[in-house]
Amino acid sequence: MLAIFKKEINLFFSSLIGYISIGVFLLLTGMFMWILPSYNIFDYGFATLDQLFTIGPFVFLFLIPAITMRTFAEEQKTGTIEIISTKPVTDFQIVLGKYFAGLVLIIFSLLPTLLYFYTVSDLAFPKGNVDTGGAWGSYIGLLFIGGSYLAIGMFASSVTDNQIVSFILGMFLCFFFFQLLDFMKEISFLTSFDSFFDAISLQSHYTSISRGVLDTRDVIYFLSFTGIFLFSTKTVIQSRKW
Repeated sequence: MLAIFKKEINLFFSSLIGYISIGVFLLLTGMFMWILPSYNIFDYGFATLDQLFTIGPFVFLFLIPAITMRTFAEEQKTGTIEIISTKPVTDFQIVLGKYFAGLVLIIFSLLPTLLYFYTVSDLAFPKGNVDTGGAWGSYIGLLFIGGSYLAIGMFASSVTDNQIVSFILGMFLCFFFFQLLDFMKEISFLTSFDSFFDAISLQSHYTSISRGVLDTRDVIYFLSFTGIFLFSTKTVIQSRKW
C-alpha cells in the first residue's frame, strides 16, 4: 500500500495536477472570501469564515472528480491496472493507497486557508473575536466532505475506462449526496421521507459538524459513507478479474 501511496503522491506533485488543484481551490475560495461584492468578508461585516465553508464543498464537488477521474479509468484503458494487480498487494491496499494520496492533496489544499483564519481573527473587533470552535468544526467537516467526494470519485473511476464519463458520474454522485437530497425534501409527496434524506445527506451532517460540536453520529456517518464507496471500488476492481 505504501508503494501505491508514494507512486500517487509523486504523480500528483511531479506533474501540474497537484499544484493546479491546490491553486484553483485557493483562487476560487479566496475570491469569495476577499474580492467578490456582497460575498467578501468586508461587505459581509462579520469576522467569520462562513464564505470559505459555504463555497468549499461546491469547489470540491467539481475539483475532486476531476482529480480522481484518472485514478482507475486511465490504468484500465492503458492496461497498467493488470500490472499493479500482479504486485504483492491486495486490491483493497491499492484502493487505500490511492485514497490516502488523494486525501493528502486535499489536506494540502486546506492548509493555506489557515492564513484566512489568522487574517479574519486579526481583523475582528476586538481582535481575536472569532468563533474558533465553529471554525475548527467546519475545517473537520470540510475534510470529511473532501474524503467522501474522493471515495465517490474513485468509485466512478473504477466503473469505466473513460475519464470524461468518470468525471461526470463522480460529479453527479457528489452533487446528489450533497445537494440533491436536500432539494428532494422540498417535493411535496416526498416530505414524509425528510428524516431519511437527512440521515443520508452529506450536507446535513456537514452542517451539524460545522457548529463546532463533534457528534460521534456525524463522524460514524462520514467514515461509513467513505468506507462503503471504497469497498464498492474494491469490489469493482475485483470483478474485472472474475
